[in-house]
Amino acid sequence: MSSSVFMNEKRVTERSHLKRTALAVAVSSVLSGMAYAEESAITFDTIMVESEELEPDANPYAEPDAPYKANRMSDIKYTRDIADTPKTITVLTKDSIEESGKTDLETILSAQPGITLGTGEGGNSFGDRYIIRGYEARSDVYTDGLREPGLITRETFALEQVEISKGPSSTFGGRGTTGGAVNSVTKKASYNDDFTNLSGTLGTDNKQRYTLDTNKVVSDELAVRFNALYSEADIPNRAPAGTQREGFLVSGTYEPTLDVQITADYYYFRADDREDVGDAINRNTGEITERDYLGQKGLDFKKTAADVATVTVDAYLTDALRLQNKTRYGVTKNDYIVSNHHSRFANEHRTFTGWQENEYIGNQTNLLWDGDLFGKRHSIVTGIEYANEDVTAGSYNVNTTNSYTLTPTNTDNNLWQGSYSRSAASRTLTLETVSAFLTDTVTLNEEWEVSGGARYDHFDYDLFVPAYTSRGQSYPDTRYQFSDGFWNGQLGVVYSPWEHGNLYASWSTSSNINGGESDAGTNCGYGGVCVDSSGQYANADPEQSTNYEIGTKWQLMDHQLLLTAALFQVTKDHVIEGASNSYQTTGSLNTGKNRVQGLELGLAGNVTERLSGQVGVAVMSSETLKSYDAANVGKPKANFAENSLYAQTKYQFTDHFALGGAVTYSSEIYGGQPDAGTSEDSNIKLPSYTVYDVFAAYQVSDNFDLQANIQNVTDEKYYTAVYRGGDIMYIGDGRSASVTANYQF
Repeated sequence: MSSSVFMNEKRVTERSHLKRTALAVAVSSVLSGMAYAEESAITFDTIMVESEELEPDANPYAEPDAPYKANRMSDIKYTRDIADTPKTITVLTKDSIEESGKTDLETILSAQPGITLGTGEGGNSFGDRYIIRGYEARSDVYTDGLREPGLITRETFALEQVEISKGPSSTFGGRGTTGGAVNSVTKKASYNDDFTNLSGTLGTDNKQRYTLDTNKVVSDELAVRFNALYSEADIPNRAPAGTQREGFLVSGTYEPTLDVQITADYYYFRADDREDVGDAINRNTGEITERDYLGQKGLDFKKTAADVATVTVDAYLTDALRLQNKTRYGVTKNDYIVSNHHSRFANEHRTFTGWQENEYIGNQTNLLWDGDLFGKRHSIVTGIEYANEDVTAGSYNVNTTNSYTLTPTNTDNNLWQGSYSRSAASRTLTLETVSAFLTDTVTLNEEWEVSGGARYDHFDYDLFVPAYTSRGQSYPDTRYQFSDGFWNGQLGVVYSPWEHGNLYASWSTSSNINGGESDAGTNCGYGGVCVDSSGQYANADPEQSTNYEIGTKWQLMDHQLLLTAALFQVTKDHVIEGASNSYQTTGSLNTGKNRVQGLELGLAGNVTERLSGQVGVAVMSSETLKSYDAANVGKPKANFAENSLYAQTKYQFTDHFALGGAVTYSSEIYGGQPDAGTSEDSNIKLPSYTVYDVFAAYQVSDNFDLQANIQNVTDEKYYTAVYRGGDIMYIGDGRSASVTANYQF
């Protein structure tokens, strides 16, 4: 069994002081007596090796000589290395992300096996919407171990790695997490050395991107780091659709002693994009109509903003006891007006509008004890967590002739003009959560290790919808309030009779509340609050999900290559189903049940000394087992690809030159709303696709290197997501090329 994360992180903290103490250690070893000469030499050699191998901006979680392979998770609740954790985990390291040429989290995750995208529309906001193993995960997004609510655009310029855990994970993450969770790990200030990385990218489609990553060791106790971004580009072959992003992350680390570390950071981000959803599927015939970008000139936009501050206190109270406290305050905003062609009527067009502001505060305290108990090694993590999320949302008033149609002013280039104004708030939501959890990993002997844990979450939900009129009918002020709580658990066993491999089995659960998707408001079919047929709120039971998984993990090539394989089954029960019209508040409570089964394979690291890569394959099937509508039983899940693959490899031809590439494959995807099931005879269907990318890197000097990327080499026309009615389709990027220059000093 590997050493615990507790001990690993303790050594990382100690290593941050190696440069400050190397000379003292060397002198003391020389002056040591002959009786201690051998011990001093060993200590001196170990320190020198670690100091020399540690790069100034190295990812502390990755294998040093295999940059595509991560050794461990950043969250201390995972007390074992990834190879010894009984769960499917995919980690995208900084090197694999940078070399791929992909720069936003939505594009990166949509290429990963077992993950698809969902669209925005009237039932949920436009923004990054992930679906993991067929289950909604748009609210299951974390940064540095804390939930980060708000449907916004997310960038990668300040990330160390991206961690994707598969299967129900409420013991670790709280509500939701049915298909899994995504945790982004940010770059932290480092004591290793001063450094500055400057990067500039120029490419086709008016692409320009500039980043800065600079670290300063202020003193023996204080270090600061600053990451900054500015980028803009047209969507390949779809201009004037495009993106514009800017942001920065400033962080500081203060270590008054070797046993106490305080980190603080502030994240600022702004995105001003023009969404391209011009193509449409005719729901009657299944024919895809390709159209130019429609957007309204000077009007269409998708703007997101984030201001997030986090403080973490990490203290080693004893050699075996560690206390960690994280506090976060954040504000995110999401505003959009998106125009698209109507799927059935060639001369009609629609607009989708919305704005949402999310203010949240979170605090998490973890206590980790790693030591012997009753003759066995235990790694016990216990803690409490508090979160409060306030959401205010509304729509935009746009100059439309009716709620679905725009009048063209320039038919030659399909651009539209008009004015807009922000409407008053259509709803306000307060969601308060208090949680407590306990997990333990026990090493029984050299071959067997077991783990288990439980978590309790309690929610207070308060949604207010002011009076409004819709389709000629007036509705009064309405308030939906309830409190709820539930337990979740996980069990795992790892059997390791071999030096480099193991077998494992695990069981885990997750739960979600009625109205658990905060962006959906009262749109029952998209995760908003559901009421009964009389229009009165009724306390629905939480939705319950259970995962069974068996698998194997192997550390090969001197632990520089990790090979994984897993069979899994996720069953979701007590599903809260929406009515036939998903925009309605009424629904059918706890009447549904569905299941996803599959096989997932993974490989990450160095295949040989010169060939490295990351490969993932997912083969899955889904089925609706119960429904209020008997016609749904037997149908597969919507927004679900049964087969998917992503492979990224790089070959180092010389010490200076490397060539690599990536392939992304997805089988066909049927449109529909979450958990409702869809028919394989449906005309709302996206075709399968295969996309190829290539890249090359050349090390000009010790401080300067160049990287060239070509995305979608064959210029494949493909789609990554579709709205249930076919009006909205997310179009994959066409062929593009770019060159990036990196300079470090």
